[in-house]
Amino acid sequence: MQKQLFFKHVAQTSDIPVSFEIEKADGIYLFDKTGRQYIDLISGIGVNNLGHRNQEVIQAIKNQLDKYIHVMAYGEFIQSPQVNFAKMLSDNLSDKLDSVYFVNSGSESIEGALKLAKRYTGKTEIISFKNSYHGSSHGALSITGNERAKRAFRPLLPDIKFIEFNNFNDLNNITHKTACVVIEPIQGEAGVVLPKNDYLIKLRKKCDDTETLLIFDEAQTGFGRTGTLFAYEQFNVVPDILCLSKALGGSMPLGAFISSKNIMSSLKNYPVLGHITTFGGHPVCCAAGLASLKIITEKKIYKLVHYKGELFKHLLKHTKIKDVRGKGLMLAVEFENAEISNKVIRRCMKNGVITDSFLFAPNCMRIAPPLIIEEEQIKKSCEIILSSIEEI
Repeated sequence: MQKQLFFKHVAQTSDIPVSFEIEKADGIYLFDKTGRQYIDLISGIGVNNLGHRNQEVIQAIKNQLDKYIHVMAYGEFIQSPQVNFAKMLSDNLSDKLDSVYFVNSGSESIEGALKLAKRYTGKTEIISFKNSYHGSSHGALSITGNERAKRAFRPLLPDIKFIEFNNFNDLNNITHKTACVVIEPIQGEAGVVLPKNDYLIKLRKKCDDTETLLIFDEAQTGFGRTGTLFAYEQFNVVPDILCLSKALGGSMPLGAFISSKNIMSSLKNYPVLGHITTFGGHPVCCAAGLASLKIITEKKIYKLVHYKGELFKHLLKHTKIKDVRGKGLMLAVEFENAEISNKVIRRCMKNGVITDSFLFAPNCMRIAPPLIIEEEQIKKSCEIILSSIEEI
């Protein structure tokens, strides 16, 4: 009955949705309506960094529900969950990133960041990267570096250029006409592509030389996913604007773009309310996000992420696997083609492991489990993946 209603009333995103019915979730596991257990190796696409139903996060949500749920559009009333979360985020970021604007999602964080860059610099040219992904709203889609994903929705934002990730010569496209450069420090939907050598450092210098704002989209890489709290820490580069979402809300919907007080203040006037949102920074979501960040930082959950990622790489050896790449628990398992990858993904699900593909790297399988996954669970997951490859 639920499946029939799903297809009848819930808008679909493709002709062939997985249509896997979840009854409950706990830790790193999902359970279907028969009670069968599945290992979740994608964390809701990088959302559930602490796993499903973390009890401290749930308690924070319940505590906030007892106080108030929604009282006013963002930015007008002083709401403790927003204030406390913004303060803790700032405390764990560079001194340049001390002003937090909460929104509802990753796409919205990008939209806000683009407006902020254009407003602050007075310039309109935006540079992004081929094979980048930044969201599905019009502005975010405009800077997404895949023509197939956006051809049907043109015209999009004007004055946008695309350059090659890791191409040092392409940095010459950044000039004094450029308002901002938007980059994922590790390209996610391209199949987990890491920056080479000092590429991000050279990018930072070029932006400084041309008075261009540098925007990092850390929707997928944030909150311990790559082995540090934020990925930018590993590359010795601090962006002018940092975009966050996914794990930000502790499994609740939340996004943010973060900059300096000086840059962010340009949205306050000419016009007043230069950026507004009704539900951005929802108090229940902020309470959940604050609880999650406390756990991640106090228990330093990201400290073991590198080891766990290397364990996956060590165990996933097979003639059909061309490469296992990534950083921490943000990994891509590369096969010869998309057909093999899709067959492995489907067979893994049949055998009790939930994985997924990448939007712009269909020959790769995604591995991004909750950061709390344990060594024995990693070994079990890899056994199932390897046996699934053998079966297909």
